[in-house]
Formats: sequence, structure tokens, C-alpha cells
Amino acid sequence: MIVFCKAEKFLKVKYLLDVNRLSAFSPELDLHTIEENLKALEQICMGTKAGGAIAELDIASRFRWLTAIRSTVIQVSKVHPGYTGNAAETLEKIFIEFVV
Repeated sequence: MIVFCKAEKFLKVKYLLDVNRLSAFSPELDLHTIEENLKALEQICMGTKAGGAIAELDIASRFRWLTAIRSTVIQVSKVHPGYTGNAAETLEKIFIEFVV
């Protein structure tokens, strides 16, 4: 799950990698590669050097890049806009409601 709030300069990804569930779905999955890709999303959100060239972009451009429709290991759903007074709190709330 990715939450972006321009006003708060907030961009963060939160995920749950359920290894048991994924392994049951497909034992041949390369879980290490999936985990590395998820960590790369975190690095891009944080804008760290470890995130590469994409992480050097401004926050709105990083969000657009992360949510772009493409064929990769990790795919996100369509963007769902909304309003919040506290992006970090909203991320936790929707993560609990839709992921956990």
C-alpha cells in the first residue's frame, strides 16, 4: 500500500509479505526477488540513494513512477484519491482495514 500526501510531503509504502501464503500459492516463486523489489519501493519512497535514479526525483514524480501501470514483479492497483489530515495515521488505518 502506498500513501502520498503532497501537503505533508509524505510518501510511504507499507506491505505484508506473507511467505506461507505465497509459497502455498506457488512453491516456485522467488520470494527473495519479491522482497528485494518491495524494499526498493521503500527506498524510492524515502528518496534515499539506495533507491537509485528514481529516488532522486521530486516526491510527486516518485509517486507517479511507483503507481505507473507496467509489467513488473510488483504491480499496484489504480490510484484512489482522498483527503486526510494525517497521512501516516491514514496509512496505518487503511493498512489494518485492507491488508491485515
